[in-house]
Amino acid sequence: MTDFSFLIFLAFSLVLVGAGLGVITSRNPVHAALFLVLAFFTGAGLWMMLEAEFLAIALVLVYVGAVMVLFLFVVMMLNIDLDRLREGFWKHLPLGAGVALLMVAEMLLVVSSRQFSGMGTDLPAAASDYSNTRELGRVLYTDYVYPFELAAVILLVAIVAAIALTLRRRKDSKHLDPAWQVRVRARDRIRIVPMRAEKDQ
Repeated sequence: MTDFSFLIFLAFSLVLVGAGLGVITSRNPVHAALFLVLAFFTGAGLWMMLEAEFLAIALVLVYVGAVMVLFLFVVMMLNIDLDRLREGFWKHLPLGAGVALLMVAEMLLVVSSRQFSGMGTDLPAAASDYSNTRELGRVLYTDYVYPFELAAVILLVAIVAAIALTLRRRKDSKHLDPAWQVRVRARDRIRIVPMRAEKDQ
């Protein structure tokens, strides 16, 4: 890695860490969501440096373009009581700090290990016609096709379950039956009433 690439990696890393801290420390949920968008963009930049172009574009299109927009709409449409959300902060702070310290210790152990320090040093340089998207698709649909299909089925079941749990039929709501609208005939809608004409005096 050249010095310029290392400087870019360091800048992306600092921005990513700062955006992550902004997500968990911001008092406004909209600001926290925007910090998360910045974190996603910075993570996509890091993946571009690792020559994982497809993952970087998928991160921007899927998470920033769909998931985060949904989060922002939900946050802005719901009337969230921020004071009520902060009520148990100090009570749960020791547990959260303990979990955070445990995660930091695990990451330090992984980064300082011998396997991590030698990871990627013996990889050959990618050819000029190498396609990250094609290689990812080949591995995904050959070696990992059954876990991929299983994950798709689990997500489909989760979507159907979420719709079934949130579906409520209200008695006071008015709705139309499309099947009844299709079966209707002209004489059911229009009735011609014969009336005798009267002359003006």
